[in-house]
Order: sequence, then C-alpha cells, then structure tokens
Amino acid sequence: MIWNLSICFMSFIFLFLMSILLLIFGFVFIFYDLCYFIEWELLMLNSSSIVMTLIFDWMSLIFMGFVLFISSLVIFYSDEYMHGGYNINRFIILVLMFVLSMMFLIISPNLISILLGWDGLGLVSYCLVIYYQNIKSYNAGMLTALSNRIGDVALLMAIAWMLNFGSWNYIYYIDVFVNSFEMKIIGVLILLAAMTKSAQIPFSSWLPAAMAAPTPVSALVHSSTLVTAGVYLLIRFNNIICGNYLGDLLLLIAGLTMFMAGLGANFEYDLKKIIALSTLSQLGLMMSILSMGYAKLAYFHLLTHALFKALLFMCAGSIIHNMKDSQDIRYMGNLVLHMPLTSICFNVSNLALCGMPFLAGFYSKDLILEVVSLSYLNMFSFFLYFFSTGLTVCYSLRLVYYSMTGDFNCFSLHPLNDEGWTMLRGMLMLMIMAVIGGSMMSWMLFPSPIMICLPVNLKFLTLFVSLFGGYFGYELSKFSLSYDLQSLRYYLMTSFLGSMWFMPMISTYGVNYFPLKLGLEYFKVFDQGWNEDFGGQNIYNSSVEYSKYIQWWQNNDLKIYLIGFMFWIIILFMFMII
Repeated sequence: MIWNLSICFMSFIFLFLMSILLLIFGFVFIFYDLCYFIEWELLMLNSSSIVMTLIFDWMSLIFMGFVLFISSLVIFYSDEYMHGGYNINRFIILVLMFVLSMMFLIISPNLISILLGWDGLGLVSYCLVIYYQNIKSYNAGMLTALSNRIGDVALLMAIAWMLNFGSWNYIYYIDVFVNSFEMKIIGVLILLAAMTKSAQIPFSSWLPAAMAAPTPVSALVHSSTLVTAGVYLLIRFNNIICGNYLGDLLLLIAGLTMFMAGLGANFEYDLKKIIALSTLSQLGLMMSILSMGYAKLAYFHLLTHALFKALLFMCAGSIIHNMKDSQDIRYMGNLVLHMPLTSICFNVSNLALCGMPFLAGFYSKDLILEVVSLSYLNMFSFFLYFFSTGLTVCYSLRLVYYSMTGDFNCFSLHPLNDEGWTMLRGMLMLMIMAVIGGSMMSWMLFPSPIMICLPVNLKFLTLFVSLFGGYFGYELSKFSLSYDLQSLRYYLMTSFLGSMWFMPMISTYGVNYFPLKLGLEYFKVFDQGWNEDFGGQNIYNSSVEYSKYIQWWQNNDLKIYLIGFMFWIIILFMFMII
C-alpha cells in the first residue's frame, strides 16, 4: 500500500513541477516570440537518416504545461478515488502513457510523429474505457476505438499524400502550397481525422459512451487530452481549412454539434453524460470559431475550458463516490448542505462553463461570441452560436437545481460527507485556476487590449440569451409528465432530442444490425439453401438412393445370384476362348 501511495505521489510531484516549468518557458517564449525547431538524428545508414523532429513554441509549451498541470492533479485525486483497487499501479501507468502520447502529439511538426501520439491516445483510451471490465465498458470501448480508427486511417492517407511534397514536416510548406490540389486532399483527410477525434457529427456517439471509464480518466480525457487532439491538429493546419469550402463545411457541422449536444444535455439524467455532452458542445464552439479563421481564439478557449471541465468532472466523481456509485441526478438533492466544499467547486465550475463574468470561461466565450457578432456570418450559424450558449446555461441550471436544491432523494441513512481531503485538495487547486486562469491567459495571449465596438442590442445579446436559457432551465426542471396526448408528444420529442438525434442507434444498431441480417439471409439462402441442394445434401441424398437400390438388388431372389453367376461363367469362357 505504501508503494501505491508513493507511485501516485511521485507522479503528482514530477508532473506538477514539469507543468510549472513548461508554463514559465511558454510565457518567456510568448514574450520574446521564440520558436525552437529541433532535429534529432536517431539513425544514419548509408546516406539515409531517420530524424525525430520536435517543435517548441509558445503554443506547444503552454498547452503541455496545462496538460501536465491537470494530469498531476487528476493523479493526486485518483489516489483516493481509486483507493482499494487492486490494479491502481496499472491505472496510474496507463494514465501516464496517455499523457505521454498527448505530449508527442503536441510537440510534433511531423505527421509521422503526430500519428505516434494520435494512435497512442486511441490505444490507451481503449484500455482506460474498458478498465472496469463489464459489458457496458467493452461496448463503449469498442465503439470508441472503431470510431477513432476512421480518423487514424484518414491520417495515414494524409501521410501517403504528403509524399508528393518530399517531406512529412508540414510546417515547412503548409503556407506555400496551400492552394495546391494535393494540399486540398490532405486538408479533407486532416479535417476527417480531427472530426472523429473531437467527436463532431456524425462521429459524436462515442463521447458519451466513453463515460464508462473511471471518473479521473473522464476528467483528463474531456479537459485536455483525447478530445482536444482534433482541435489542436486543426489549429496547426488552420491555413488549409479557413477561407474555403472546408471551413464552411466545418462551421455547419460544428454548429450543429454544438446545438445537438446542448439540446441532448437538457433531457439527460446521468450526471457524467450531462457533463460529457457539455464537452461536446464546447468542442463544437472551438471547431466553429476555428473554421472562421480565429485559431488563437479557439486555442484560448481550449485552455480555459480545460480548467473548469476537469474541475467539473472531479466534483462529479466526488459526488458519485459519496453516493455509492449512483449517477442519476434524480436521486440527488440538497448536496450543498451535506457536501459544502464540493458544492462550492461544482458551482464555480458550472458558472465558469456558463460564462459568468470574470471566471475562466467568460474571457474566452464572451470574446468568441462578440467576434462572431462582428464577423460576416449567415443567420443560421449566428442562431446556432447564441442559441447553443443559452442551452449551456439551461442544462447547467437544471443540473444545479436537481443536485443542490430540494430534498435528498436517496437513502435516509446516507454516507454523504466532505472528508475526502485528498480529492478536495486537487479540486480546490483547480478551482483557484478556474477563477484566475481565464484572466491570466487573456493577459498573456492578447497583450494589447481588444476593442470590439458593437451596437447595444448585440452587446447585450449574450447576457440576454444566458438569462433566458437559465430561466428556461429552471422551468424545465419543474416539468412533470401527465398521461395524456401532450405527454406522448413530449415523450416522442425527448426520445429524439435526448438521444443525440438517434446517433448512438445509427452508429451501433444501424451499423451492425443490417450486415448481420444480410449475413443471416445469405446463410439461409446459400449455405443452407442452394449450396445444400446442389452440394453436400444432394451428394448425401444421391448416395442414400443408390445404396438403397444396391441393397434391394442384393436382397432380391436367389435367381438373380444364379443368373449373375451364369453371366460370369459365360464371360470367363468367352475370354478363355479368345
């Protein structure tokens, strides 16, 4: 047990110190506008060299610092959350492999080494999703792995197409050949890869399913590692997609993803799935602003979102831990009385998600929405942006209403307490960052003040949409079904909206049911049908009929044997005479 504690604590100390160091380096690099490109020759054979290339600029260093900071606190938190598990060492090693894969992806200017980190994320995420080893975990892990394989294949094809340029170091020529035919094909493949990893429509169904993983893994995956890999890849390849049809396509898909996830979260009762759908909504926001060419803004929201989303998942894990593994928000209530510190962290992260002024989420979300108001944009995309923002406040207030107010709806003799100090320390450190992180990064990334002049109605539109979404969420929380035609319509509407527009059904039942049914029909018609009639069964039936005839011949009268004997004698005499 002492060794278990030490591996968690040592990992926490190492990652935490590395994160502080990388953040300091990142701030120095952004201050002096530095970029280091390192080539490390691994092997030289006859004039052929195998070279590992790394890029260290402010973007990669700050992102690595954030990833390591969140990872260190998640590992520290896991020490208590996974307490009593026989395989905690294996769990910590898997998490460290996960973080290492993300590091490879962040510092790679080369598609080959990006693939190393990309596939590492996919493989280790499968191991972490099936960690609890039950049917639900296995199904979720397979759905996650197969959905991400589509993007992996697209990345491999992009590597093959990059042979046209003579090098896989895209950073050399991405600006020069941006209008070439090959680069357009690479852009389509990179976009497909990013859409699968960041779970945009139609690959969204794996993200809520991946909640089968332990909660610390969810905190890591949904804040700064797996799902952000696609956004980070598109930030690096931003020149290819903005200003052409790829950007317009991504804007539509990301807007619909944001809208769909926001709607779905309002009809969900699983605590972790609500937070997972909020991640999906924020990924849609990042992708949509990225498609408009504002890569720095998308990166800024990526960082601020990582802070409060990790905190939100850690608070959810603490609540689930105390509720004895119940995730249904209808069983919760009055948690603010029984778990005050956890409730404070939970509400701060929720307010940051909604864009409460001067918390982390406000600085990026408000800036994004004001830039959208200032941009040349069609009415449909504008509606998706602001309506989805209202939906965010709507499901957040609904979640707070169910979990924090009213009466506790579970056992009368309940185990709720706030005594898990190891988990609380990790959560309180992240809460401090969720409060000050947005302003700090805003001052560092945008040193000159940004002045956005808008009419009064557009300036206050974000505030109005948020307040209206909060009111609607409160009313939705009080809604109860009555057995009439109206409730039937409501049920039909919620079964569509609450199930992510039937996307999980399409990507599971729709993918495997029809091929299996076709295989069954093929088996009936061919293997058990015509093939049997002309093949095995036909030979067997013919053999039976012939053997019956021979048997009848042999079981007949003695005259047949005598006649046969006479025939043989005649034939023998004929041959003897000849």
